[in-house]
Amino acid sequence: MKSLLSELGLKEHNLGTSTSADVWLDSGAEAIASVNPTTGDVIASVQAASLASYGQVISAAQASFKTWRNLPAPKRGDLIRDFGNALREKKEALGDLVSLEMGKIRPEGHGEVQEMIDICDFAVGLSRQLYGLTMQSERPQHRMYEQWHPLGVVGIITAFNFPVAPWAWNAAIAAVCGDTMIWKPSELTPLCAVATQHIANKVMADHGVSGVFNLAVGKGDIGKALSEDRAVPLISFTGSIPTGRKVAQAVAARLGKSILELGGNNAIIVSEKANLDLAVRAIVFGAVGTAGQRCTTTRRIIAHSNIAKELETRLISAYKQIPAGDPLKAGTLLGPLIHQKAVSNMMAAIENAKAQGGEVLTGAKTMENLGPSFVEPTIIRMPKQQAIVCEETFAPILYLMTYDRLEQAIAMHNDVPQGLSSALFTDSLSEAEAFLSASGSDCGIANINIGTSGAEIGGAFGGEKETGGGRESGSDAWKAYMRRQTNTINWGKTLPLAQGIEFN
Repeated sequence: MKSLLSELGLKEHNLGTSTSADVWLDSGAEAIASVNPTTGDVIASVQAASLASYGQVISAAQASFKTWRNLPAPKRGDLIRDFGNALREKKEALGDLVSLEMGKIRPEGHGEVQEMIDICDFAVGLSRQLYGLTMQSERPQHRMYEQWHPLGVVGIITAFNFPVAPWAWNAAIAAVCGDTMIWKPSELTPLCAVATQHIANKVMADHGVSGVFNLAVGKGDIGKALSEDRAVPLISFTGSIPTGRKVAQAVAARLGKSILELGGNNAIIVSEKANLDLAVRAIVFGAVGTAGQRCTTTRRIIAHSNIAKELETRLISAYKQIPAGDPLKAGTLLGPLIHQKAVSNMMAAIENAKAQGGEVLTGAKTMENLGPSFVEPTIIRMPKQQAIVCEETFAPILYLMTYDRLEQAIAMHNDVPQGLSSALFTDSLSEAEAFLSASGSDCGIANINIGTSGAEIGGAFGGEKETGGGRESGSDAWKAYMRRQTNTINWGKTLPLAQGIEFN
């Protein structure tokens, strides 16, 4: 572990809160412990930002914005290209740290860093494509067009389950758009944030800039300050629905903008015309990957009654073969939950499901022999979509239900408060098109013959309803980080008014 931290430029104690190339520390400030969820041991401590040091961070970000916004976008893209290359050099070490501090298995930890690299590649190309439209004016000798300007300081608040990738989705795009940013990471995964900031600091120094990427490690008071700060026109928040509501209300109260990536309660409909080999693989990864702690985790299976029993049998068999243990060891497919409170929440949800008519088919036990926060992935057959099924439990619980008609399955699928990711497994073109139609899935992501988890950065990521409605990453999600301006130029000698109005 010491060599891993050293490779990422981290000391084993009192790492401090990084802001740009500087470190502002307050004597007596609270230390946040980084705990290894696999063992329950403390890895290191990070000194939390106080509200006073937060003020210094916001001042640095504001000052940097005044010069960063005037740098041509392709030049800003050059910095992001070098940041992506720096991540390539540190991919193994940073990926291992993600697994160590968060608990996801090593391939997923490395995959998360690859997402950071991919979004940097995307952003470099985007830096030459921040386009606006040219419109036809109704007035003679007039030209109308729109352009996009940098927005300002962007606040990025991220969750523990993906400690680095969602920050990069926002940061890489915001940076080429000309914004600076402040990152408030989860207090459960501060080391990943500090390590990433160190990489960013070096790249900024190589380019002779500072204050583009800034970090404020802290607890709820820092998140609250960021959400309420009028100097931060945009807050991108990833986390739970209850906290997302608070952030949204605070930002809206000052008429700011927000990108909300909140909870998911994702379902896969499995048709009687499905390839069950594909479906089983997708379901197991979607439900068990990251120990069920993804916002895109598969939580509900709605299977056609004709194939439900066979699918159930296959899933139970697959679940019993999943190797659990140290996420950094080769061959492990299931790591721990983030902490023991998550274990308690899972066990309470299982008891609620049983009380609502659910039957546990496999799992539902803790595995203390592996560590304090290990649980068996669990499958529960439900007679119908009860209240507990409509809740998101951030743990590997999979609910099985059945349907007879596709319209019934889609109605059940949509009858939850969340609307992030969805999938249908079928070899029927008509069923696929029905699922993707306006009367089909109501989620921001809808897939055919692939699972709910594992989105690519090229498409906009986000969901509807209580998921928040935000979009990050690819497509035209960049527009959220900029302000639109409509311009009209009169190159003639008269002053005609729009709509033919005469005012002589």
